[in-house]
Amino acid sequence: MSLLQDFWQFLQPLSSRFTESLTTSCDSGESDPCRDDAAALTLKYAAMASILVAGAFGVSLPLVGTLLPSTGGLMRGAKAFAAGVILATGFVHMLSGGSEALSDPCLPEFPWRKFPFPEFFAMVAALLTLLADFMITGYYERKQEQLMNRSVQSLGPARDQEFGSGLSSGFLRDQQEDGGKLHIVGMRAHADHHRHSLSMGPEGFEALANRSGVAGHGHDHGDVGLNSGVRHVVVSQILEMGIVSHSIIIGISLGVSHSPCTIRPLLLALSFHQFFEGFALGGCVAEAKLTPRGSAMMAFFFTITTPIGVAVGTAIASSYNSYSVAALVAEGVLDSLSAGILVYMALVDLIAADFLSKKMSVDFKLQIVSYCFLFLGAGMMSALAIWA
Repeated sequence: MSLLQDFWQFLQPLSSRFTESLTTSCDSGESDPCRDDAAALTLKYAAMASILVAGAFGVSLPLVGTLLPSTGGLMRGAKAFAAGVILATGFVHMLSGGSEALSDPCLPEFPWRKFPFPEFFAMVAALLTLLADFMITGYYERKQEQLMNRSVQSLGPARDQEFGSGLSSGFLRDQQEDGGKLHIVGMRAHADHHRHSLSMGPEGFEALANRSGVAGHGHDHGDVGLNSGVRHVVVSQILEMGIVSHSIIIGISLGVSHSPCTIRPLLLALSFHQFFEGFALGGCVAEAKLTPRGSAMMAFFFTITTPIGVAVGTAIASSYNSYSVAALVAEGVLDSLSAGILVYMALVDLIAADFLSKKMSVDFKLQIVSYCFLFLGAGMMSALAIWA
């Protein structure tokens, strides 16, 4: 009992110090010589319009590109470019922003300077993303498998047996050709290959779905069509979650500013920032082959997020203190969590899935193009950190 009392007495001053720290604040920049509320408000309106157009154009470009003929090589390069953009966004923009906020002099020494919180939160986010990735993928795969089983059963036991034997023999044949050297990324590629190219006789899987009367269901009532990769759907959804959380933060940061000297460079930099992020997200949504309505909803939600953040920041600018401990902690934690999500998605689901695939290893020209676009996307997005 005395041990618990001693422990409680030890925690009391720590908790009181932590609670008091959330209500303290530093200089909020009221003495900024460049402050001009009227000019800043005009620039905020211009920023909302510019960011809205840039984000809409960026996210729509890959979606429209999928409708054009003979764009396979171009889309490969665009996907590599998008992977570089996402990786640079996580490392250069979000993780550095989280570190800057959580190491601000306005924060008390305890606990923020006693532990590397930004890196810790990024690690936790990456692990939670792995867990969510696993669970969501399993859910969609079970849903797709049930739909396929109903389609096969509707054709009778003879076709069911033919379908099953074709799948098992194809898997064994591919496993023998690969010599059993299947790693985690290879297993995903192997599964995607069979989902997209099952051999079930002359009419193929599409005819199987049409005969069973479920071909239209996947396209009309769900985001996942029968011919869509489950992995691409999961990637696009988790990726948008990570990008949107960051977009809200940068929008509010711009909206609460009273200084035209700060807003002017941010206006252009954030417009390019949203264009590149939108391009990356649009490429993932295009690969997911969602319904037109599903793709439009994801694109629309991304496009309006940052302008909404700017509007919210403008509305609370008179009472919001970006130098308060609560604001700095919220910004630092959210940026760090977003960084972990995007770094995981870029390395595991975008770069590793493509750059370690069999198709990439046997096509030297594709390797050159993909690596050039990967480094170009990472480099251009990193360069924007000079201004934003």
